[in-house]
Amino acid sequence: MREPTVARNYAEVLAALAGEAKDLDGWGAIMDQVAQACTTDERLKEFLASPRVSAVEKARIIGEAYGARMPRKMVRFLQSVVMHRRQHLLAEIAIEYHTIVDRLTGRVHAQVQVAKEPAAGEKQAIETQLARITGKTVVPHYAVQPRLLGGVVVRIGDTVMDGSLARRLASLGQRMLGSAAR
Repeated sequence: MREPTVARNYAEVLAALAGEAKDLDGWGAIMDQVAQACTTDERLKEFLASPRVSAVEKARIIGEAYGARMPRKMVRFLQSVVMHRRQHLLAEIAIEYHTIVDRLTGRVHAQVQVAKEPAAGEKQAIETQLARITGKTVVPHYAVQPRLLGGVVVRIGDTVMDGSLARRLASLGQRMLGSAAR
């Protein structure tokens, strides 16, 4: 099996466990913390990658370290990942988990480019309009791009909605040049 498929399979199991616990977002936050620790903490990264420490010992230590701080089933999940020597996939499992949860909850992520930082009311208006267009809950990720001059450019998956002033001016310029050539 390819590694993305393996990570997706683990993420599906994690989503099922989180669904049973009725805490999809909470478990996602925990998984993000674990994945973050596994990629940034050099000692933890070396410990998990070390062939000198058996999978059983790694699972035992994970149980001791996280047993009181996480739901029991989450700890057992992490131990299972380690026992099957898939700890190098924890970050990918976290990404796949969020993709699954977004699909289950009807959420989409939108990359929203604006010319200047929008006020709270403007953000709410953008989010409301995007929710109306998509029929889903939209999680916006804002980026300021002064070159837009005004307006907004939104990317959701493969769909781009360009309502920027820069595009409108370029379009107007092309129309003007086109009518001058006649």
